[in-house]
Amino acid sequence: MKAIYLIGFMGTGKTTIGKALGEQLKVQVTDCDDAVVENAGKSIPRIFEEEGEQGFRDMEQQTLMQLPSDNHVIATGGGVVLRSENRAHMKKNGIIVWLEASTDEILKRLESDQTRPLLAGGNKAERIQVLYDARKDLYEMTADIRIDTTGKRPDEIIGEIMSRLAESHV
Repeated sequence: MKAIYLIGFMGTGKTTIGKALGEQLKVQVTDCDDAVVENAGKSIPRIFEEEGEQGFRDMEQQTLMQLPSDNHVIATGGGVVLRSENRAHMKKNGIIVWLEASTDEILKRLESDQTRPLLAGGNKAERIQVLYDARKDLYEMTADIRIDTTGKRPDEIIGEIMSRLAESHV
């Protein structure tokens, strides 16, 4: 089986669904953000503080390129689609599942989350909308499968993904 890449905005369920999907498929799961933290030896907020968003994106790309492309579920960071090299790598090496949710749902899920550097300071709802609008077309053009996670339980989302994967004869 080719790798399955989960893409989507922060708060759409990539980490949670990645773990559950890996269990269902009995394959290894890697959360790209966790791998970046492990490789860098520091938190994402600290990476942003010390090296800026570009430094983080460089680490994210390097991590993505090193991950296995067979029998693996990869929960990417929300901004992985910003670089064309990342989009091309995922297209070449796997099936790309876009987990999306309404911006209201994303705000609800991230309301008390203080760990997201791109949402720090200012109006969180406004920042989510601006970032989401800037990335939505990239998610859409990159994805092989699109799943709306708004108001759904993880088991419902996994069921939809499994059904769609079976349809695409993966």
